[in-house]
Amino acid sequence: MDRRTEWFVPSFGPERFRVAVGLLFLPYTGMVLSFTVIGSMLAPAIHWDRVAAIVVIYFLALGIGAHALDAVCSRGVRPWGLVFTRAQLWTLALLALAAAYAIGVWYMILYTPLLWPIAIAEGFFVLAYNLEWFGGRFHRDSWFALSWGALPVLAGYVLQTNSISPAAALIAAAMALLSLVEIKASRPYKALKRSMEDATQAERLETILKCLSGGVIALGVGLLAFRLWG
Repeated sequence: MDRRTEWFVPSFGPERFRVAVGLLFLPYTGMVLSFTVIGSMLAPAIHWDRVAAIVVIYFLALGIGAHALDAVCSRGVRPWGLVFTRAQLWTLALLALAAAYAIGVWYMILYTPLLWPIAIAEGFFVLAYNLEWFGGRFHRDSWFALSWGALPVLAGYVLQTNSISPAAALIAAAMALLSLVEIKASRPYKALKRSMEDATQAERLETILKCLSGGVIALGVGLLAFRLWG
């Protein structure tokens, strides 16, 4: 499947720009960033610098780092064409991950040591999921839901409070289920787009993905607005 035709890839501009934006998977990255905001907004008192920090951390680690690694591990297929070499993708991923962890380590050392287990787990999943380590054992929907659904919510909450509450755990579980819906719709959508066998069903799944990502992002922005001005 040539992913340059995906619905979230700009239809304008030079190819290098279009692929660079496409590699960010902005609707899905936006969901994960919203999960971190949702977790942050559950805290009794908000440290706004930490809200910004967790959003930047996940944008770097997932939006850039994980997606660059995913493009590297494409099993001989180049779904984004030859705009970026594997060396460039590796460099981009490593720089993004290093920057993300530099920010995270600063906060963990000074304020939130409880974030260490989440940071270590997420670092493992970035590599094990996207590079399909251990025979792809961790490249499964359940691990996707945990790593990019539940843990971002908990990371946002923990960075605010250095604790985990039952409410935060329940919201994390709810966001994991929404992530599971996303990946369950995304896999057959990609297969249908690749085969071009059922354009109508592919369009239905695309609509589900658009509504799901848009709804989660709207929820995150709404909670942010509520805590700011509500």
